[in-house]
Amino acid sequence: MSHSKSIITTTEIIVKFSDCDALQMVWHGNYIKYFEDGREDFGRKHTLGYWDVYKQSGLAVPLIHVDCDYKKFVGLGEIITVESTYIETPAAKIIFEYKIFNEKKELVCTGKTIQVFVDAVTKELLITVPPFYQAWKQKHL
Repeated sequence: MSHSKSIITTTEIIVKFSDCDALQMVWHGNYIKYFEDGREDFGRKHTLGYWDVYKQSGLAVPLIHVDCDYKKFVGLGEIITVESTYIETPAAKIIFEYKIFNEKKELVCTGKTIQVFVDAVTKELLITVPPFYQAWKQKHL
């Protein structure tokens, strides 16, 4: 999917023994963890990590939605690439789309996550875009 305002990062991950099931294939739930690895890498590269958000605003950014579509199997020891695409939205949300590729550059999984802004103390949901996030978007998009 092409987006006019997006930022893409790629993250390489070596599939570990603990990621696999008894047949040495990645257990399905670990693809969600790979999405998080991609989000964390994006955050480090673009100052939008969990701690960046918290330190700047006192907000947490919990997930409220996850999609994951599996295309191929990945096994123990393989190197996968997680492509994390930040999707711009006017809403008070952080949206990422993901593509995971195997060593042959074959698409093995796609997904999407949506995060919202919540006051870390009161747990109150923000319905407007926080000022730090608006400033981040102006700087990076």
